Amino acid sequence: MSDKNMLEKLAKIDEQLFLSVFSDASPRWLRNTALGFSKSGNGGLYLVLFVCFWWLSEQSHYQLLALSLLLGFAIERPIYFLAKKRIARTRPCDCLVQGAYLIPSDKFSLPSGHSAGAFVVATVMSYFFPELTGIWLVWASGVAISRVVIGVHYPADVVIGAAMGASCGMLAVILVEYL
Repeated sequence: MSDKNMLEKLAKIDEQLFLSVFSDASPRWLRNTALGFSKSGNGGLYLVLFVCFWWLSEQSHYQLLALSLLLGFAIERPIYFLAKKRIARTRPCDCLVQGAYLIPSDKFSLPSGHSAGAFVVATVMSYFFPELTGIWLVWASGVAISRVVIGVHYPADVVIGAAMGASCGMLAVILVEYL
């Protein structure tokens, strides 16, 4: 099987997975929950976390945490923007279905920036507060899944975004802690 055929087959599977999750007739509670998770990944929470930990930075632990968050995003954002422009995958709400629960800020879907950002935060926070790892991973997964539920991303978009964000978060922790 050629690479092109393999990619087409994977895209079809991704479309079918999307269609099994997204429904323009989702119950109100699911739609509202997904929108809440999605909004928590818009970036405001990240800024609040950074400012809080920087403010507490008299303790070196919090300063390292704030620097790790900042560096994680400094690594992730350029990769995200380059990949998004280069891949230019059309969002499912623009080509596969109608009725997404929000209007996305751009027209391309791969990778999911919300998923990437949430997993940067979850990875960094889990390193510094390992006892809260489950909470951070549930939240980040909720952000990622919400993007499919509300109709603006395919499942592969969020999986790739999550892997990218987690990798950038770990790299940031390694650079800040060990160099």
